[in-house]
Amino acid sequence: MKAGLWLAASAGLAACSPSGGGNATANASARSAAAEAPHPTYCFFKDAAAKGWAASTDKSGNIDVKGKAHLDDTRYSGALIQGEARGDAATIWLTMAPNTTGYAMGDNWWDVSATIPNSAAAKTVTVMCGKKTLATLTVRRPK
Repeated sequence: MKAGLWLAASAGLAACSPSGGGNATANASARSAAAEAPHPTYCFFKDAAAKGWAASTDKSGNIDVKGKAHLDDTRYSGALIQGEARGDAATIWLTMAPNTTGYAMGDNWWDVSATIPNSAAAKTVTVMCGKKTLATLTVRRPK
């Protein structure tokens, strides 16, 4: 009797677990989608509220991007996020982030900068704000 209950319980638990068939493909697709974070689609900045874009390289050859972003609300600051490189082109996004510094910029212009990882082969970098292109910069590399 105990053996029969044990077999029935095991079969019931096996029926509840995902099978290796169709779910394996769905799980792989979900993991792939989760690995690529969606890029910001909304821009919090007007055209005149972002300026001074420049690109240079660090000692590893990765691209450093710098610029300025203006926000009237001092609870927030500008930030460059999700830098990525694909082949000879790189992209980075400007967004609004919580101001965790405890102070406000006197003129509300924030210095923003970030390094794009694995960008040593990139020749250009595009600064995006949502779906809008703010700047396309040529990267000057030392010879």
